[in-house]
Amino acid sequence: MMKTYFIILSAILLTLGVTAQNKISGYVYHDLNQNGKKERREKGIENVAVTNGEQVVLTNEDGNYELPLGTDNIISVIKPSGYTVATDKNNLPQFFYNYKPNGSPELKFKGVSPTGNPPRSLDFGLIETEETNSFTALVFGDPQVYTLEEIEYFKKGIISGVEGIKNIPFGISLGDLVGNDLSLFNPYITAVKKIGVPWYNILGNHDLNFDAKTDKMSDETFEAHFGPANYAFNYGKVHFIVLDNILYPDTRDSEGYWGGFREDQLNFIANDLEHVPKDHLIVLAFHIPLREPDGDSFRDEDRAKLFRLLKDYPNTLSLSAHTHIQKQNFFTKSDGWLREQPHHEYNVGTTSGDWYSGKLDDIGIPISTMRDGTPKGYAFIHFENNKYTIDYKVAGKPKDYQIEVFAPKVVAKGRNTKAGIYANFFMGKEGDSVMYRIDNGDWKPMKYVREFDPAYAALVNEWDTNPKLMTGRRSSNPVISTHLWRGTIPTKLEVGIHRIDIKATDMFGKEHSASSSYRLEDPKQ
Repeated sequence: MMKTYFIILSAILLTLGVTAQNKISGYVYHDLNQNGKKERREKGIENVAVTNGEQVVLTNEDGNYELPLGTDNIISVIKPSGYTVATDKNNLPQFFYNYKPNGSPELKFKGVSPTGNPPRSLDFGLIETEETNSFTALVFGDPQVYTLEEIEYFKKGIISGVEGIKNIPFGISLGDLVGNDLSLFNPYITAVKKIGVPWYNILGNHDLNFDAKTDKMSDETFEAHFGPANYAFNYGKVHFIVLDNILYPDTRDSEGYWGGFREDQLNFIANDLEHVPKDHLIVLAFHIPLREPDGDSFRDEDRAKLFRLLKDYPNTLSLSAHTHIQKQNFFTKSDGWLREQPHHEYNVGTTSGDWYSGKLDDIGIPISTMRDGTPKGYAFIHFENNKYTIDYKVAGKPKDYQIEVFAPKVVAKGRNTKAGIYANFFMGKEGDSVMYRIDNGDWKPMKYVREFDPAYAALVNEWDTNPKLMTGRRSSNPVISTHLWRGTIPTKLEVGIHRIDIKATDMFGKEHSASSSYRLEDPKQ
């Protein structure tokens, strides 16, 4: 009887030990031998930020920190500049401790297994490294694989082009890593591992546990594979803040999802920014754009709160994906931005393009051009101190392929035509300089237009007008492009082929060029 009582009492005390612990502490230290264990000769590192997902504290002169601890926290170190964190066998950065004593709730896709009590001292090892203020990050939008077949498309069409890439310290995927089937997280991870650099990941709306009852629980499977959905890290003079900006279920009707932030996430941003120098570049990375022109996709008050938190930072950039098009958004005072210089959000073109649709290329991969005429691809963001420039790389094409030119193949000589010469400048925006000339003549400005990209519309029409069933899956209907220019076609020239040259200057002052041609023939009687 006494033995039974002792067992029951021990169980109660153990339970109390799990549930009553309300603080966690440990050290951030120099991991000299890179074995992930703090040893006596490995000293602590001062002034390193550590977070429980909401509160953020700095380590003291001994490298020690202490944080409040609930019953469901991910404790993570905010990597400082000049240091790196270890990666696992899949090149996933290991900067966090997933504390879920009771594990995730029962869900269709498995979450985090019960972790039990945390270690008495939760320590984070950092590896001192030479970090420059000039570096380049590789950015993916929406891999969004729905099947193992699409994993193969992703590997052959995207990963093969960057496998073993050099001089890139890390990459990041901007959400929708998979398409609702969270069992594909591991094949996705295996595919990205081949790039060979540390890889950060963001939660997208197609990465959620849709059977979760609350937003807080909708990322349980993501957390089991990738760690926290909200975290931060530094590199050079750039501070990256990664955020889950999907509210699920939608707070308006408990159906679907909505773009926005919970209060604890906004608290995390505020607490994190307290420790970031004002002259650093703040890069926010999330899935859903802060604004879309065709609907109420983002909760306005959350965007306003975010902008208030950023008002003292003159250098900012947001990265998003989700739309499966490419565009540049700029927020001004009329949008609630609180500085004179507009805030730039780069909505990155996707690696899945138009959801792996379209006819197949010569290696059997869907061409998957996006609905605004942007080919599938990825971005390189170049950082120099607290400034940045961006290059978009079309998958499987030379890096200088930045403009798609569309013109009629043949036009009647001497007759006016309503057809036009179009330049789809993938990184362009309204106000950019786009010029054209015919046969080495004078350069003339092209007119910025908001229309369907005619080259993409022709691809879609091919599916609808072809009398034979085409291999692959029909492309989506076109949408208005935000980076399209038009020029008139000179017809009062000699019969024959006439060269078209295009040159465009992007927002960073880089000039790009492309060429095409059209043919003039005498009108047929």
